[in-house]
Amino acid sequence: MSRIFLFFIGWSVLLTTLSAQDLSGQWKGRLVMAPSGCFPVYNLEFDLQISDSLVRGTAWHFSDSQNYVKQNMEGIYRSDSQTLFLRETSIVSQQLRSDCIPCSKSYKLSYHKASGASKTDEQIRGSWFTPGGLAQDGKTSCEPGTVVLNRFSVKPTERSFRTASLRNKTNALVKEIVVDSGLVHIEFFDNGQIDGDTITVYVNDKPIVYRQMLKTQPVTLSVLVDRQKSVQDVVMVGENLGSIPPNTALMIVTAGKERYRLYMTADEKQNALVRFIYKERSEFP
Repeated sequence: MSRIFLFFIGWSVLLTTLSAQDLSGQWKGRLVMAPSGCFPVYNLEFDLQISDSLVRGTAWHFSDSQNYVKQNMEGIYRSDSQTLFLRETSIVSQQLRSDCIPCSKSYKLSYHKASGASKTDEQIRGSWFTPGGLAQDGKTSCEPGTVVLNRFSVKPTERSFRTASLRNKTNALVKEIVVDSGLVHIEFFDNGQIDGDTITVYVNDKPIVYRQMLKTQPVTLSVLVDRQKSVQDVVMVGENLGSIPPNTALMIVTAGKERYRLYMTADEKQNALVRFIYKERSEFP
């Protein structure tokens, strides 16, 4: 009897593990604010990295290319209820009208999945509020609202795709960057005239960004570099050459107080590689 009992316990744990969703990646959608807000439409993008139950990432709020706020986030993920609890911790960058004051938000979101005739839709949705109810100036009111985000990043697992993108091309090292900040924020822009350049980005052979076109609005991701993940290779693959070959991108890296501008080039023969290496501050030369 005890063996049967233990068997069912083990099977239950296995089912729970299998049913837990990996919510790491990019999510895009809308955020609803009170009518008194600055803009009629609030676009929102999350770039999430989840390790066990811990969540780190960024939130990108924007109404257009001239009005945006980018914030760091952290929180927890409860796989049993498929619920995210997130809070924005600090502003990475912002550009807003002088009369617009950003609200740092906390989120309670749940995961939903619906299968249609031709695709599977995945969402995280729920509510947000600002602790204390006031914006960054300590005066402006931040009324709570709702959020709906759809999964955007695609993680192909086909061996043929990986072989063509990585193994059949040379990864040319652009730069090695030593960091001690843990979470590294990366932005890709088209370097020069927007000509249809499309990229895929791998982190240690894992596809994080898939076939995204480079525009004035950045393609963003975050990479965790710490004691457990002390070396992270970020590889940019040029999926096409655009109308002005080769495929070129401006890569902006923010690691703590350090900021780097790197010029990446990818073509039919090589990808562009940036290697991040974690060291404690005391170990720096």
